[in-house]
Amino acid sequence: MKDFQIKDDFYLDGKPFKILSGAIHYFRVHPDDWYHSLYNLKAMGFNTVETYVPWNLHEPQKGQFDFSGILDLEAFLDLAQELGLYSIVRPSPYICAEWEWGGLPAWLMTEDLQVRSSDATYLKHLDDYYAFLLPKLVKRQLSHQGTILMFQVENEYGSYGEEKEYLRAVGRLMRKHGLTAPFFTSDGPWRGTLRAGTLIADDILVTGNFGSRAKENFKQMQDFFDEYGKKWPLMCMEFWDGWFNRWGDEIIRRDPVELAEAVMECIELGSINLYMFHGGTNFGFMNGCSARGQIDLPQVTSYDYDAILDEAGNPTRKFYEIQSRLKAAYPDIEIAEPLIKEAKAFPEVALAEKTGLFENLDILSSKHQSFYPKNMEALGQSTGYILYRTEIERDKEEPERFRVIDGRDRIQVYADGQLVTTQYQTEIGDDIELHMPEKQVELTILVENMGRVNYGHKLTAPTQSKGLGRGAMADLHYIGNWDIYPLPLKDVSQLDYSRTWTEGQPAFYRFTCQIEELADTYLDMTGFGKGVVFVNNVNIGRFWEKGPILYLYIPKGYLKKGENEIVVFETEGKYSDKIRFSQKPVYKDL
Repeated sequence: MKDFQIKDDFYLDGKPFKILSGAIHYFRVHPDDWYHSLYNLKAMGFNTVETYVPWNLHEPQKGQFDFSGILDLEAFLDLAQELGLYSIVRPSPYICAEWEWGGLPAWLMTEDLQVRSSDATYLKHLDDYYAFLLPKLVKRQLSHQGTILMFQVENEYGSYGEEKEYLRAVGRLMRKHGLTAPFFTSDGPWRGTLRAGTLIADDILVTGNFGSRAKENFKQMQDFFDEYGKKWPLMCMEFWDGWFNRWGDEIIRRDPVELAEAVMECIELGSINLYMFHGGTNFGFMNGCSARGQIDLPQVTSYDYDAILDEAGNPTRKFYEIQSRLKAAYPDIEIAEPLIKEAKAFPEVALAEKTGLFENLDILSSKHQSFYPKNMEALGQSTGYILYRTEIERDKEEPERFRVIDGRDRIQVYADGQLVTTQYQTEIGDDIELHMPEKQVELTILVENMGRVNYGHKLTAPTQSKGLGRGAMADLHYIGNWDIYPLPLKDVSQLDYSRTWTEGQPAFYRFTCQIEELADTYLDMTGFGKGVVFVNNVNIGRFWEKGPILYLYIPKGYLKKGENEIVVFETEGKYSDKIRFSQKPVYKDL
């Protein structure tokens, strides 16, 4: 049985061991491609894979657990072991990761509790979740013939709080459910975050997160260790080799040569986990959101991250730059040629059918009636869209003064099916002129949850609740009698395309294509406005004409031989009568 210990260094079977790790999130990579990514990690010369575990995917509704398909963490870890890789696991409850609400499940918002604290109700839910999750990890620890070296307690807590009792409570729950491998925390490398977010007094290993200046950052960590008389190995648990991207911003790139030199500086001084080795994709509605001032800035579907492997899992120049320097510095390290997949641009296909959202509400949703509007969470919905509808009466000849109060994140207002306005965070609450030629008007408000904040002070702000909050006002009074239609869009297979399509309204566009030779591809969304795409009824993510990405990556695992169905849900009334594929990502010049 192998043995891993943390003393003045990392020791594996009694010998000093340098951890050379790369982050691969199993939930951002199609299971058919796990081998490809893990093999390439090993081929570069690294010995360990690190992954987060997203609570909100594994327990999407309270008490309902899912570890199947892309969520089969056990299969991912077993495959890593078969390839000779060790593992580091960061098992929630909060993961950040530019992920929807930092991995916290939205149903927690419906309970009287405080997340990321020693609140008893919150810890009880975490305990219930760990009862399902952690036994899967226990038997994969190094001490149980597995390859998991260590586990993280919480995540970057020093950038959020300083409640040591909470961190200790998380650690106790992890021990309660059988984890015996060493624990660690990870935080920014400066004293403020280390003092607030670590359990150094409890002898829990402290690691740091940074992306450059390893000598300087490790010195800050060493100084902190010295305060407590700790003689520990230095490790960067997140060495940022790229960065994430937001809608409307330019793509962030990092020079491969500069990165490789910075990585080697870190490796010479300690151990490393490259964040990310393979970034993958924010499939579905799972992108996170950055908090900046008064607005939240949602991140794009691609989690390419300008990482060591590109979004599809193929080596970038960074891979070769790091591999060559690593081999030169450590000649005994085993390296290999990486695996490379070829993407294919399938022939373009013409639009087959189209139908309106409003005409299909009864198929896609169950109507809820309430005098006052209810938000998503109150109706058991976490992500997607939600539609509110009521009738209002004309009280004067001139345009009615109308306002939406407390709506999140993006709203589209329709009067008798005609678009009146679209508002985002900074505009919601502004007056809207509502022209009412008839005595009664049907008012419809479509609200999109564009992603919850995943990091920082706004993580627990009321703004992370989605849909309509206090409602809408005509003149000076709140409007009542709402029909509410939750639209998580988990299944679009039953849409009725014989129903009406109306120009300028949200709609579904159906395309079919014949594929005989499966391959990865990129869907070019040029010509479409904003929305999401379903490939064979799987939500592969959001698109938006504002860029910087104008494509959606489709792993070949979501395709099948024969007829494939692509359904585009588009909210702006902008669409193309053809859909095109590409061999490579398509970007917008900003």
